[in-house]
Amino acid sequence: MQEILMTRNIWRWLKSIRPRRGLALLLAAGGVAGILFWSGFHTVLELTNTEEFCISCHQMRDTVYQEYRTTVHYKNASGVRASCPDCHVPRQWGPKLLSKAAASAELYHALLGTIDTPEKFEAQRLTMARRVWASMTATNSRECRHCHSGDAMDFHKMKKPENAERMKKGMQAGETCISCHKGIAHKMPDLSQGYRAMLREIAAANREVSKGDAVYSFRTGALFGNVAGAAPGAAGDGKLLAASQATVVAQEGDWVLVKIAGWQQQGAERVIYALRGQRIINALLGESLVAKTRREPPAEDPDTGLLWSKVSLEAWIAKTELSTDQAALWAYGSEMYRSACGTCHNLPPTDHFLANQVIGALNAMKRFVSLDDEEYRFLQKYLQFNAKDTGGKAS
Repeated sequence: MQEILMTRNIWRWLKSIRPRRGLALLLAAGGVAGILFWSGFHTVLELTNTEEFCISCHQMRDTVYQEYRTTVHYKNASGVRASCPDCHVPRQWGPKLLSKAAASAELYHALLGTIDTPEKFEAQRLTMARRVWASMTATNSRECRHCHSGDAMDFHKMKKPENAERMKKGMQAGETCISCHKGIAHKMPDLSQGYRAMLREIAAANREVSKGDAVYSFRTGALFGNVAGAAPGAAGDGKLLAASQATVVAQEGDWVLVKIAGWQQQGAERVIYALRGQRIINALLGESLVAKTRREPPAEDPDTGLLWSKVSLEAWIAKTELSTDQAALWAYGSEMYRSACGTCHNLPPTDHFLANQVIGALNAMKRFVSLDDEEYRFLQKYLQFNAKDTGGKAS
């Protein structure tokens, strides 16, 4: 009964208010409510922008936070510290809200337990790192530039002149901070995870082939002049290098007779190149296979004046060295290129060099990449087949 009377009294009071005063009262009440809402929202938002909040879950506290504490961003001679939000949260209001909305997906994965163990975290480290790198690249390393200004850098005070020179060149080329400074605050992920997993899938794929099929070597395989002398693990009479194309002629058990077509330079008959004038090696031959090679009359290369002959060779190779999926091989090469060569700078397009220039350019960077010899050869072949003067000529 009292509630009903109170409601009636409030209603009578509201009816007694003059229209103008009622509008003013309504606006005032709305303003107060807006201020209270904004203050509460802003307070909560700022609380999520603290390092304490960032490491409140063990996934961050026990992994990337511990890594960060060993870096110059955490402790240095000047005593200036960049905390988690300084690097990962935009200061501008609009981008900040978008960043917070995107980060809500982390709550979903926290509930799922996607990275709730060290093993799971390491399995996802590369994926998470690439997501952050892509975001920083898209914003031109906006958060880095809150503290670091290219105009304010004194290159003469850098300890290592070679680093100063690299920094100058990177800035002149328009590269952004994250192009060269991946892993500066956290452990670098194992970049080989992606492309090596792709190679394992290629190796495990079905290898059923038929006469006339185009096949591609995904690693260097031994070639034999006759199937009777072929044996697993044997050195063979020659080598079919990775990323080389051949055509199936016949098969016998686990061995395939393939036809390798290409070019030979006069005086270098132990090598079959994929294209005339380009140093893209398909096969290396022993004396017995050199003798079996069929050659057309030589013709002069107008660009170099050298004599080249179109050639073909039939030889046996283990079926386990071959793939019928060229697209998967080039995807593997592309991923290797991105992982091995995209850590220290922006990736130049694959058609930046001519095929023959790739050899020298890649060799100059060899000491900076962690590829084994087989991977290095595959990467070189991938870049050569996608170079400025050979793009699309892999088939």
